[in-house]
Amino acid sequence: MEGGVHIVSRRMVRPAAEHAGELPEHETVHHLTPLDLRMITGDYVQKGVVLPKPPGGGEHVVEHLVSSFARALARFYPLAGRLAVAETPPSPGGARPTISLSLRCNGEGAEFVHAVAPGVTVADIADSLYVPRVVWSFFPLNGMLGTDAAVEPRRPVLAAQVTELADGMFIAMSLNHGVADGFTFWHLFRTWSEINRRRGADSADLELSTPPPVFDRWFVDGIPAPIPLPFAKLEDMVRRPVYTPVEECFLHFSAESSVVAHIWRAVCRARRLAPELETRHGLSVGLRARVKEVPQEYMGNTVVGAVARATAGELLGGGLGWAAWLLNRAVASAGDVASVRRMLPAWPETPRFVTVASLQNAGVMVISGSPRFDVFGNDFGWGRPVGVRSGAGNKLDGKMTVYEGRGGGGSMAVEICLAPEALARLVADEEFMSAVTAPPPTHH
Repeated sequence: MEGGVHIVSRRMVRPAAEHAGELPEHETVHHLTPLDLRMITGDYVQKGVVLPKPPGGGEHVVEHLVSSFARALARFYPLAGRLAVAETPPSPGGARPTISLSLRCNGEGAEFVHAVAPGVTVADIADSLYVPRVVWSFFPLNGMLGTDAAVEPRRPVLAAQVTELADGMFIAMSLNHGVADGFTFWHLFRTWSEINRRRGADSADLELSTPPPVFDRWFVDGIPAPIPLPFAKLEDMVRRPVYTPVEECFLHFSAESSVVAHIWRAVCRARRLAPELETRHGLSVGLRARVKEVPQEYMGNTVVGAVARATAGELLGGGLGWAAWLLNRAVASAGDVASVRRMLPAWPETPRFVTVASLQNAGVMVISGSPRFDVFGNDFGWGRPVGVRSGAGNKLDGKMTVYEGRGGGGSMAVEICLAPEALARLVADEEFMSAVTAPPPTHH
C-alpha cells in the first residue's frame, strides 16, 4: 500500500506486432546524442491523465489496456529496449578512460503496473487547487534517474501504470529522459489511447491517425557515435538529487498571453526575494520546428535550454510587458540554429548535464511542458480526460509545468511547485489570482 494506493500486479510487456515485418528481425543499437545525454542524469518524465470511470471497469478494461500498450510499443520499439554502457580503459599512451551510452533495441519490454486507490475520487485530483500528495503514487519508477537504467540493465526505460479510482481511472507513464523528451512522451501516449479506443476495429487494418515515430538520431557533423564521455565509470557522472520540501498547486488561465511572465513576477513576490538578488527563469526551447533534420515525429530529445535573468527589484519594478520581453529574448537566442550547431560538437569535450543541484537556487524558476501537447485528446474509449498531473520526478522548488487547458480555446493550465510557505503566499496574492480562472467543470 502506497498512501492509499494498492499495487495489484506488475508485469513486463513486450511489443506485440499487428502484422508480419513490423518488428525488426535483429537487435539494433541507437547511440545517444548530446541532447539526449545532457538529460540522462535527471528523473524520468512522469505525466498522466485523469479519466472518467470506464463502463464495466475492473480487470477486463486493464487487460485491454495491456494489449493496446503492447501494440503501441511495437510502433515505438526502441522504448522496449535497455540502456547499455561501454567502458574504454585508459590507454598506455595516456588517453583518458571514457564511457559511452547506447539504447539497445532488444524488445525486452516496458513495465506495466495495475493499482487501485478506492479512497480517491476524480474530483480529489481534477478539482483541487492543491495537488494531493497521493498523486505521486499513481506513477511507476518513482525516484529513478535516467542513468539508473544503465547501471542496472534489467531496468526499463519506459513504464505505465493504470490506477483504478473510486469513480474514475488514472493512466500514467514514466519515460527515461535520456532516451526521449515530452514530445515523444505524448506522441506515444496518443498512439496508445488511439489503439485502445479503436480496439473493436480489425487490428490488421488499423490505420492510425497518429503518425509513426522517426527513429534516426540527429548527430551534427563532427560528433562521434557513440559519444565518448570523460568518465572512468558511469557512477562518476551521477549526482543523486536532494529535494527540498515542496507543495504543488494547479491553476487554470483562459489565455496563454504573458502567463509565464505573470507567474515569474508573482513567485518573486511570494518568495520575498531581496531586490538585488538575481532571479533566473529557465525555459525549454524545442528544435523540431527549427532544424530541418529533425522532423515533428522525431523520437529523442530536441530541447535546448534558455535562461532569462533579472534582479528581483528589476523584475517587479519593470512591469509585465518587460518580463515577457526578457523571456521572449531568451527563447529567441537559445533557438538560434547556427549557435546550436556550433554548441553540439563541443559538448562531448566538456559535457554538462541537467541536474537538480544546478537548478535548486533561491531565485530560480524552471518551466517544462507545452500548451501545444495534445493532452485532452487522449480518449481511451470511454471519454476524454478531465485532468492531467505529473509525478514526483524533477519536483524542485520553482518547477512549473504547462499544459493545454481543459476548456480548449487557447486556455492553459499550469502546475506550480514551491516551498510550502511561498506557495501559500502565492495563492493568497489577490493581484496574481485575479488572472486565474476557475477550472472548467469535469462533467463527472
